[in-house]
This record gives sequence, C-alpha cells and structure tokens, in this order.
Amino acid sequence: MAESASSLSGDWRHNKLLKGVFAVTGIMVTLVTYGILQEKIMRVPYGVNQEYFKYSLFLVFCNRITTSAVSAGALLASNKALHRVAPIYKYCLVSVTNILTTTCQYEALKYVSFPVQTLSKCAKMIPVMVWGTLIMQKRYQGYDYLLAFLVTLGCSIFILYPAEFDMSPYNRGGENTVWGILLMIGYLGFDGFTSTFQDKMFKSYDMEIHNQIFYTTLCSCVLSLTGLFVQGHLIPAVEFVYRHNDCFFDIALLSTVATASQFFISYTIRNFGALTFATIMTTRQLVSIMLSCLWFAHPVSSEQWIGAVVVFGSLYTKSFLRKAPQKTSSSEPVQNGDSNNVKEIP
Repeated sequence: MAESASSLSGDWRHNKLLKGVFAVTGIMVTLVTYGILQEKIMRVPYGVNQEYFKYSLFLVFCNRITTSAVSAGALLASNKALHRVAPIYKYCLVSVTNILTTTCQYEALKYVSFPVQTLSKCAKMIPVMVWGTLIMQKRYQGYDYLLAFLVTLGCSIFILYPAEFDMSPYNRGGENTVWGILLMIGYLGFDGFTSTFQDKMFKSYDMEIHNQIFYTTLCSCVLSLTGLFVQGHLIPAVEFVYRHNDCFFDIALLSTVATASQFFISYTIRNFGALTFATIMTTRQLVSIMLSCLWFAHPVSSEQWIGAVVVFGSLYTKSFLRKAPQKTSSSEPVQNGDSNNVKEIP
C-alpha cells in the first residue's frame, strides 16, 4: 500500500515537472521569439534597397485577425457559444485601447532600442495601480507603492543613461528620443487601462477567456483595417510585403507566436497560478533583453546595468513576497502577477 502511494506521488511529481517544462518552454520560446521578430521587422532594413517597414497598424491587424480566428475555433471546439456576453461597446473599448497600446509599442522601436522598450514595460505597475484605484476602487499596501517606485526608478535610469552609438535608423543623432519616451508613456497608460477594464469585465459578467479574446480581437480587426484605409497604408504595406518575401515570413511568424503565446499563458496560469506566471514573465523579459543585446549588438552602459538590476531585483522580490492566490473556478477572472492585469495580448 505504501509502495503504491509512493508510486502515485512520484508519478504526480513527474507529471507536474513535465507540465512545468512545457509551460516555461512555451512561454519563453513564443514571447522571446515575438520580441526578436518585432525588433527585426521595425528596425532592420529589407532587400537590396534597404527599405524599412513602417506600417505598425498592419502588424496589429495581422496579429489580431490570427488570434480572432484561433479563439473562435477554440470556442467552437469546446462547444462554447459565440454570442456576446457583454455590450459590444465594452469589447470595443478594450479593443481601441489595446490597439493604441500595441501601436505605441511598435512605433517606439523607431526611436528607442528594444532593451529600453522592454524594460520600460516593467514600469506599468504605477499606471495599473492608478487605473485600479479609479475604476475598481482598489487599495494597495505600502510595499506595493515602494516596489512600483523602485521599478520606475530603475526604468528611468535605464532610459536616461543610454550607451553611445545605439541609435535607431529613424533617430539619427538622438534628437527624437523624446518621441520614443512619449510613446512608451502612452503604451503604459493605455495598457494599464486595458488590463484594468478587462478585469472589471471578467468580474461583471460570466465570461470565458476566449469569448473576450474573440470579440476584442474581432473589433481590433475592424478598427485596425479601418485605420489602414484612412491612413492610406493598407496598399503600401501589402506591396512592401509582396516585394520582400522575408518580411511576409517574419509577419506570419510574428502573428503565429503571438497567438500561440496566449495558449501558453492560459495554460500556465491554470496549472501553476499567478505567482509562477509572474516569475516566468519577469525571466522572459530579462532573457529578451539579453538576447536583443547579443543579436542586434546593443551596447549597454554601466548605469543601464544598475537600472536593470534595480528593476528585475524589485520584480523578483515582488514575486516571492506575494502570497499564493487561492484557486478560482474557470469562470472567474484569471490574473497574472501584475495587479489587475488579466493577460498580456501582444
């Protein structure tokens, strides 16, 4: 009997280990690949004429139409209804702010390096806390504010003390670096609102994760396509991709890994909880920055190393100090390690 119990315990630990390896590998591969691809598409020229891809909204459209199709398939495969649970304007509101978030993220790469952009994302704790107070009437403890301050301080050091000769091709001489900073501030503000409002929708309605993803990404497809028509960028973007087959491959792979990452995010949270997910995401950001510095030869100043240590040290401290959340039913909102942040949609 004891041997049988020991065998069952060993099998459980083995299965848990395999699931953990699967989750970590999936998140790291998809999101790190996503980060490298977005930098390559926006900062590396294509073809003999050295043309740069400039159509950020086209990337948003490709990502969203892929995710929308997959989420619809997931709902149908699980025999879940495709009908709306919340008013359509609420899905549209999430969609609009999510489009603005992603567009700011891509556009920022024209003016700042990927390591700066990625580390700046860590500072979203403050806008999330602000929106959480305004929308959800949440209250935060003193150590939350302290950790948010330390992360923001580290990000500020990283941005304000860049290494020399790390200029974007759109930013010769560094005169437009301020645009990169403003775009990242826009990213943080819009992203904080998006995740907070997503959380509010999950708590206000009996809503499946794929239901929200389907309708918000469907709205994003319509809005981003409309934006491309209004700006007159749809035809030039298609022509660019037609001229450069390697760009088409990069965009197709970007949309694929962005969509696949959603599966691994949901899988990890469902099986291991928010605490483990937060730690994996922090590690992913660190690995992405290190790979970007090696792959694209970004120089890093000593001040930036100090800023990075402050940021990631604070984030890991936050992960280890956070109490493990209680398990929730599948109909309840699923949160990652950041307050109010339901899930990250690239």
